[in-house]
Amino acid sequence: MKVDPRQVRLVMELRQAGIQDTGVLAAIERTPRELFVPTSFQEEAYENTALPIECGQTISQPLVVALMTAAIEPGKRLRVLEIGTGSGYQTAVLTQMFRRVYTIERYADLLQTAQRRFDALGLHSITTRLGDGARGWPEQAPFDRILVTAGAERIPPALLDQLADGGVLVIPIGITGDQNLVRIRKIGETLEQEDLGPVRFVPLVAEPPVR
Repeated sequence: MKVDPRQVRLVMELRQAGIQDTGVLAAIERTPRELFVPTSFQEEAYENTALPIECGQTISQPLVVALMTAAIEPGKRLRVLEIGTGSGYQTAVLTQMFRRVYTIERYADLLQTAQRRFDALGLHSITTRLGDGARGWPEQAPFDRILVTAGAERIPPALLDQLADGGVLVIPIGITGDQNLVRIRKIGETLEQEDLGPVRFVPLVAEPPVR
């Protein structure tokens, strides 16, 4: 796939912003962000900014996507659960760095559109589900990694239950206003928590999916 020069410029910006993980940078460079944004925002597809998408949601700022992907400590042998498929952009980055990606979205329209994008790009290691992300995906648990792309008042207990021993969960904590990105490492019965800095995400809604 031919790389858009704007992608190269974006990767340079991310590197200058402190992203050092070469695997994450390569995945960002290979992911055609213009396919994941609405037509009216094509000119801004490779700007380092969040953009609105359907259903009142957003496609995250590339810097935040890179930070979260690096924070979750990807691995080619690992399975990751993503809460909040959205446009599918973060999912497309994750699938290049994990053996299998499971992703849950509560809006049927968003999920169907994302699935068409995955199919068009030949991304076959992604399994999608329409559902309440706060409940996780117990049938596929445990997960080596869990990434939540929406702000929660507290970490959903179901997600902690579904995290494998030695696993890592990254989640924004806070519903509105101030949110902090938190990394949880599960070691036996112990949860080690690390604050990774301020972020801003739409709220995690613990309700039935919207069909």
